Amino acid sequence: MKEGTMKRLLKMLWSKYKIHLIVVFLCIVGNALFNVQGTMFMQTLIDDYIVPLLKSSSPDFSGLFHALIRVGALYACGVVCAFTFNRIMVYVTQGFLRDLRIEMFEHMESLSIRYFDRTPHGDTMSVYTNDIDTLRQLISQSIPQLISSCMTIVTTFVSMIILNIPLTVLSVCMLMIMLVVSRKLGSLSGKFFVQQQGDLGKVNGYIEEMISGQKVVKVFNHEDQAVADFRKLNDELRESAYQAHKFANILMPVTVQLGNISYIICAIVGAILALNGHFALTIGTLVAFLTLNKSFNQPIGQISQQINAVAMAQAGAGRIFDLLDQESEDDQGVVTLCRVETVDGKMVETDKRTGHWAWKHPRSDGHVELVEMKGDIRLEGVDFGYFDDRMVLHNVDVYANPGEKIAFVGATGAGKTTITNLINRFYDIQKGSITYDGIDIKLIKKDDLRRSLGVVLQDTHLFTGTVMDNIRYGRLDATDEECIEAAKLANADLFVKHLPDGYQTMLTGDGANLSQGQRQLLAIARAAVANPPALILDEATSSIDSRTEKLVQDGMDKLMHGRTTLVIAHRLSTIKNSDCIMVLEQGHIIERGNHQSLIKEKGKYYQLYTGAIEMD
Repeated sequence: MKEGTMKRLLKMLWSKYKIHLIVVFLCIVGNALFNVQGTMFMQTLIDDYIVPLLKSSSPDFSGLFHALIRVGALYACGVVCAFTFNRIMVYVTQGFLRDLRIEMFEHMESLSIRYFDRTPHGDTMSVYTNDIDTLRQLISQSIPQLISSCMTIVTTFVSMIILNIPLTVLSVCMLMIMLVVSRKLGSLSGKFFVQQQGDLGKVNGYIEEMISGQKVVKVFNHEDQAVADFRKLNDELRESAYQAHKFANILMPVTVQLGNISYIICAIVGAILALNGHFALTIGTLVAFLTLNKSFNQPIGQISQQINAVAMAQAGAGRIFDLLDQESEDDQGVVTLCRVETVDGKMVETDKRTGHWAWKHPRSDGHVELVEMKGDIRLEGVDFGYFDDRMVLHNVDVYANPGEKIAFVGATGAGKTTITNLINRFYDIQKGSITYDGIDIKLIKKDDLRRSLGVVLQDTHLFTGTVMDNIRYGRLDATDEECIEAAKLANADLFVKHLPDGYQTMLTGDGANLSQGQRQLLAIARAAVANPPALILDEATSSIDSRTEKLVQDGMDKLMHGRTTLVIAHRLSTIKNSDCIMVLEQGHIIERGNHQSLIKEKGKYYQLYTGAIEMD
């Protein structure tokens, strides 16, 4: 646990809701003062009203009536204060958590792919759910309760001193014992509450993993193993939760009983003093003091009860801040992408959809140069590894001239997808250079770089929404007509028309109500509506059957026409017309050329194409 977690949380809360918290504090103080005034009235009630009235032959109750009205008014003010600060804290809590969730999500969207590679999705989801919920309890209940308890202790302590000093000393001694016990038990439970939050994240992560991988589990008949692994994680959660709640549940009863012991001792000692007339202790004073004693000890029990919530919240806040403290994806690019048109033989930036693009390249002398976006992509001497000590690519050279179709083939793990990830700058290379129209891609803003590249991934992801919404995800300002044209281009229109509600058919569960081929066609349509200057197709037809492949190939050719296209091929029949085919093996380019030349060489590509060896 990082030091200062709670301080940081409270600082954030104070910066956003300073006025609200001041009002809450004043209401808590007022509530404590009004309540203690009501308790102090017990002395006046007994000594000044009840006892004299019992001795009077003709009692007059008017004074007592007015006194009770005053006390009632004080309690009514206390109720108003209590209602006010609780109502405000509901507003503060929900507003703060809303802002915190937004901040978390915005920051998460700025993180690099590396973060998601190494962080289980379930752990991240646990931060948004369980950890956020601990903060809700902390802000709405624990913090106000702690402040209220502290104010009650202070006001009660002052009132007790006014009533009787010896009994106050006795109450304070018992209070010290309660604090020592509470601190000991609270520290033991707090340690395990932190562990519990971590174990809960592991359980949530495993459940999410099993849900998404149910087909794999059932195919290999691993249900029993999955259950066994879950039992292990669940037992670890149960053990940490048991240890945390064991001490937490002991804490409250122990402090309550110590408070009762304090009450009994004060009652016995006070009765002896009152009966013997010591310290001018009257019956009314004793009754009022015993009531204050209860009020003095009760907050300690309440504080001890909130220690557990504070410990859980601290653990949750720590995980939240771990997410917020993750470094955002580094982007020092200065070059941006813009639409251009030709006026008097010169390129001019425009807002019109001209189909022509250019790079806005700021120069050292202050002027901005427009560099025509042609789609010239080059990798020279590139070495890359996800870890510095383990290289995946070795001295890779790729030259994609404008409008060319470049294909990559090779076994799984050869480095095909890695090359496309580097062009997108999902990762940065350790050695070499990658240029786009002669511009180092490190100089190009990542958003603009990725906007220039339409990508169709092997693993298609569809979002909850209509078919139209999922196609429009490629370009959010696309019209319905443009989305339909994109679907026709990808030959997705054929099956969409037969869906229950056509383009307005709702998709859920990552498009679970569609076939794999249909999902892939929608992904291709999504890339088509984006109308990017360049394309990356990562085994885009790998999940499409042979018949569907023929339907989509024409659309793919139309989509690729005039655009620089990088294709990762699973089926070699789809790349025969490529301008250049590169064969990768263990991160090295071992062959390059077009289909005819590679067939003539009778090397690795020839063996893959003829089926002499298989491309696994």
